[in-house]
Amino acid sequence: MTAWHATHRRLIAGFLAMALVSLVTGALAGPSAAAVQAPKWESGLRSYFVLTAPGDVSPAVRAVRANGGSVFAAYPAIGVVVAHATGADFAGGVRQAEGVQQAGATRTSDIPKQAYEPVVPPRPPQDTPMGPERPRWNLTQIGADKSLPVASGSQDVVVGVLDTGVDGQHAELDDAFDESKSASCAYGSLDRRDGVWRDTNSHGTHVAGTIAAAKDGVGTLGVAPGVTIASVRVAEEPSGLFFPENAVCGFMFAAKQGFDVANSSYYVDPWQFLCPGDPDQAAILEAVRRAKRYAERNGVLNVAAAGNSDYDLANKTTDSSSPNDSDPIANRPLTAGCIDVPAELPGVVTVSATGMETRKASYSNYGDGKIDITAPGGDLSEQDQGVLSTMPGGRYGFKAGTSMAAPHVTGVAALLASAHPELSPAELRRLLYAQARDLRCPEDDRCVGNAARNSFYGEGVVNAANAAAAAGQGR
Repeated sequence: MTAWHATHRRLIAGFLAMALVSLVTGALAGPSAAAVQAPKWESGLRSYFVLTAPGDVSPAVRAVRANGGSVFAAYPAIGVVVAHATGADFAGGVRQAEGVQQAGATRTSDIPKQAYEPVVPPRPPQDTPMGPERPRWNLTQIGADKSLPVASGSQDVVVGVLDTGVDGQHAELDDAFDESKSASCAYGSLDRRDGVWRDTNSHGTHVAGTIAAAKDGVGTLGVAPGVTIASVRVAEEPSGLFFPENAVCGFMFAAKQGFDVANSSYYVDPWQFLCPGDPDQAAILEAVRRAKRYAERNGVLNVAAAGNSDYDLANKTTDSSSPNDSDPIANRPLTAGCIDVPAELPGVVTVSATGMETRKASYSNYGDGKIDITAPGGDLSEQDQGVLSTMPGGRYGFKAGTSMAAPHVTGVAALLASAHPELSPAELRRLLYAQARDLRCPEDDRCVGNAARNSFYGEGVVNAANAAAAAGQGR
């Protein structure tokens, strides 16, 4: 183990040892989260972030209690408290308290009762794996047909799938899956019960298969089938949405588990774009930014999907899809400061999607200086059904989206991390970009830049063949 990784593993171990949050004398201590639930769920309960200076959340705790709320979870290391309360004046009152830097609602809908009575998703019955492997245009596009005979990744490299959950019993994933490093962050509080990490949809299992489906000659095949997969369920039920408190919990858990790479194929609901001019959205933006930065400082490279609205992220004007947990605001005006989270956070590898013809997928977001790299996502046509991957219950299916593109990049990043365990996330990110295959703009006046970097493809198509060559040299 390298000095860099050894140091960060020791730090993470220390953080885990201090994981319990103390309520002695009304102060919270320790750098990680613990659920401190209100006595019971009640109708009209809402969720809020309350932010203080990192290291001491006691001002937030006092403010929450003084304004009739309760602390649901706390992250002293980043100065973030998740509070539950009723009443329209809660956030305004908390913002006036001494030591509170920001406060804001994390959603525009009530907290579901499931937050206080979380259910363990059932274990799906497993079908027999499908026959011989299907054609894999997506792997060919990124050079994985050349990389897989050379390198499949190290079991020591842990990839976190922050998503709807993962069916870890799938025949293509069971060898790679690590239950001990998996959890649920749905509802904004860490849950380590057995099975809570299972897929409540199919999205997360599909993502996991693209990264690490087994090299067994049947069904499908992942980019890095030799790495370890962990599931962090951040989508909650019954909405299926990825609320901000869930994302913060996910990033913090990724840090404490020592993930090498984390895949986020979602945007933080309920706002497609978070605008710092709104106090609620500003608190969300800062809380998630702190959690993501904490994860990166503890060795996690974060990869995220760019989004599926065919939107120019560099020239935002309006948004009519938010908030998506209540009534969307028609033509909500946007400024340059409004960003898609986590995709547009500093240090995140932002991934656009291509179809079978290695052109920007019709739905993929783009933007000058916004896209870092591209990968296959499929484009759903008669010839292009999307990306084939694993589905819950031992099944397989096609999906398309930047959600499918991101795990290709995550898989290649895992190959590079296998070859270069000494690299920091920033160094790994630079190597990922340097090895990408340049891709010129098509005849589309929305695409600006040159082959080396442009608004559709960033640094180009992620390159598994180059990563495998590095892995071969690194052994």
